[in-house]
Amino acid sequence: MSTRKLLSPVALPIYVFAGAILLGAAFLRSPASHAGPTVPFLDALFTATSATCVTGLAVVDTGTAFSTFGQTVILVLIQLGGLGIMTYTSLFFYLWRRRVSLTDHIAVGQSLLQDPSFHLGQFLLRVVAGVAIIEAAGALFLHLFDPVGFSPFSAVFHSVSAFCNAGFGLFPDSLVRYRGSVGVNVVVMALIVLGGLGFTVIVELYRLARERLRPRASLVPRRRLAWYSRTVLSTSAVLIVAGAALLYLGEYFGQEGRDGSSTVLAALFQSVTCRTAGFNTLDIGRMGETSLVIMILLMFIGGSPGSCAGGIKTTTFRVLVAFGRAQMRGGRQAVIGRFAVDEPTLNRALTLTIFATGIVLAALLILCFTEGATQAHHLARGRFLDIFFEVVSAFGTVGLSTGLTPELSTAGKIVVIALMFVGRLGPIVFLSVLQGFQEQPRYQWPEQSMLIG
Repeated sequence: MSTRKLLSPVALPIYVFAGAILLGAAFLRSPASHAGPTVPFLDALFTATSATCVTGLAVVDTGTAFSTFGQTVILVLIQLGGLGIMTYTSLFFYLWRRRVSLTDHIAVGQSLLQDPSFHLGQFLLRVVAGVAIIEAAGALFLHLFDPVGFSPFSAVFHSVSAFCNAGFGLFPDSLVRYRGSVGVNVVVMALIVLGGLGFTVIVELYRLARERLRPRASLVPRRRLAWYSRTVLSTSAVLIVAGAALLYLGEYFGQEGRDGSSTVLAALFQSVTCRTAGFNTLDIGRMGETSLVIMILLMFIGGSPGSCAGGIKTTTFRVLVAFGRAQMRGGRQAVIGRFAVDEPTLNRALTLTIFATGIVLAALLILCFTEGATQAHHLARGRFLDIFFEVVSAFGTVGLSTGLTPELSTAGKIVVIALMFVGRLGPIVFLSVLQGFQEQPRYQWPEQSMLIG
């Protein structure tokens, strides 16, 4: 096993994220981070992993278990994990030496852009500056809507957590108390959507908006959004609207005593947040099982590539839909809009979905053994769905829970930690690392057809 393969650009984010998690756990284990009883190391490691992987699952209450120093550590981990630690590392070297190593260039390109051929220094400056402006604006609006609940520190914490799609909050009920606040809901949803679109799309939207606002802009031919950005925006919009409609039906008709207008806002908020953010304005443990199944599907899909979101990503879902439609119509190409998806992209989408499904099912089986779902069905009603929801939430780095997270056993916490880590970096990264150690065979096996279906 050569050192060169171990330190390949693809493997580097794994080591950097792991190092940041361990360092964060050490800080959270410090007495200065605790507001009450000492937090055990495993709980500190769980919290550090959840923050760095921008998940939001918590085994202890963030607002009461940790001091201001501990909450600041969590905030820093969220920001580092949201943008990607490799981004900050590369930016540091760029500002220090005005040049960036090829390793950093490749690593950041793979994590932020679908096309790594870009000017890294200028792009990173735009990303960090843009993120700072968005998060500052979000914090300002939250503070204005509720100066008491969202103090300056609380407003910044929730704004960063929302944009980075982390879902960490300082309130024990997440944002349930703001269920009827249109202003708070809109601000948080806007931050989540922007953080889940991907930096490529955000930069392109900014450029188009700037061109439209320039004087004499009407005399210049308007540039259209790129095919990739149009696909991301349209798929995200469809998932938000369809998810909100299904959740509204599940909650309005499945739960008695719901207020119609309030349920519409809550359904829209949960449709946005359950794709990767982890905030909630409804008590997840009291939602109908139909709604939970819908949320599991949305959490598994997640956000878009190059963003703060997890899941298999919206583009993967869109490619699979196009592929399925082509197969049903007897077509040879998976067409999306004006273009067809090339074969390597289609293979990556299928591979990612297969591995993601396998990881979720394996973790589900393990947690069924460790978290008491081996009882008779009439005794363990609902336990399987709670575990399934927890597994997909961890893998999709969402952070929503029906209440199982604080009850996890030691083995269960370790499994969820591994899920969050794999889900944040993506199964394809780990698969690529494993493939790097394999020698390509210099022969081919004879092929033969097989009956399928």
